[in-house]
Amino acid sequence: MTTSRTVGAIALWLTFVVVHLVLGLLNLWAPGLPLGDVTIVYAEWAEQAYASGVVVGVDMPWVYPLLALVPILASVTFGVEHIAAAWLSIVMVVNVVALGFLTRWGTSRLGVRAGWWWAAFLLALGPIALARIDAITVALAIIGVRLLRAHPTTAGIVLACATWVKVWPAALVLAALIAVRDRGKFAIAAAVASATVVVFALLAGAEWNVFSFITQQTGRGIQIESPVAGIWLWQIVAAVPDTFIYYDTTILTFQIAGAGVGVAAAVVTPLLALTVVVIAIFGMRAARAGVAASSVLSVLSLALVSALIVVNKVGSPQFISWLAVPVVLGLLSHSAQGAVNFRVPAVLTLVIATLTHAVYPYLYHLLLASNPAMITLVSVRNLLLFVLLGWAIVGLVRLAPSGTARTSVSVRRSTESSSPSVSPTTKESA
Repeated sequence: MTTSRTVGAIALWLTFVVVHLVLGLLNLWAPGLPLGDVTIVYAEWAEQAYASGVVVGVDMPWVYPLLALVPILASVTFGVEHIAAAWLSIVMVVNVVALGFLTRWGTSRLGVRAGWWWAAFLLALGPIALARIDAITVALAIIGVRLLRAHPTTAGIVLACATWVKVWPAALVLAALIAVRDRGKFAIAAAVASATVVVFALLAGAEWNVFSFITQQTGRGIQIESPVAGIWLWQIVAAVPDTFIYYDTTILTFQIAGAGVGVAAAVVTPLLALTVVVIAIFGMRAARAGVAASSVLSVLSLALVSALIVVNKVGSPQFISWLAVPVVLGLLSHSAQGAVNFRVPAVLTLVIATLTHAVYPYLYHLLLASNPAMITLVSVRNLLLFVLLGWAIVGLVRLAPSGTARTSVSVRRSTESSSPSVSPTTKESA
């Protein structure tokens, strides 16, 4: 058994590296310039910092939280002309480290199984899985959630740092605060890590620029791949007057223009906040009912992360990479007592990734040209995102009744012995 498990782990490591090499080649040579944000936008930010001393997020407002500078500046260590190779190497190293934590360096049966799914997901999503800052946050988030059971303090620091690279891991922080037992240690560590970032930024002279990533997003319009954009994309197909796609030179993305777009853009953000509050209430209800922390954390994380994608006026293809973290959590808790079966979201997420890959980067120009086939494909992808969100919310609601039916003894054992990623019955293999 031990030998077969070792062989399986080695096969996973080799496959994982091969997947990254394949995606790296696609990033370098595939049509559609998949690595364009890195080689053009990130390179410009880094070159500006080194050449003129003007640092985005410190000396001027920026769309990303401050720690996003770390991998961006590191990618030009050997010169801006080598940024593509350096970036892909950094992402591969960070992902390999995350795989090590996920599999407990090959000793976890459930971790290895989740690792195989992650490798398949990366390949299905395509070059965009490595080609944006989101790749760094996904790896950090996987490390963070894997540390929650045994090292909540370290997990709090890691997830806080991930949030200061890009905001979306805040959903995982919220889920952990609701679901895990050692939420006090976790919360203090996350707060201290965040405060440290802010203090260093202020000492560097950032002033309010340290929070500019919040204000930089408020005025943007509706991006064409976002679920809400489908309303106007089909109007373009129907030749509705004054409805079209345009390029926003400030945000550097393609957006929709048409009747009612401004109202929709203003409504989506408060609607997202309301959705997050409702999902959090369902999560607290399940946690208070005595449901195992692993089950609450995985389903709640999936609901929150899905909501950040579905109820959002931005719809960049790299957002799909976020789904890897809650699905991995669900697969880790697969054998736990009372755990939710994550087979449906695991398969559904692979399909969503494949559909995203089919549009971006190779055929993205057809979407920009309002090709009906591409709009149909994006619409199907977005519909599946709604299905995924619905599955998570329904699963979260259903958790509480099963929890309330337990005896006080089983509730106590669940809360004392279960973990965010494993259960007492699977401790050796998880």
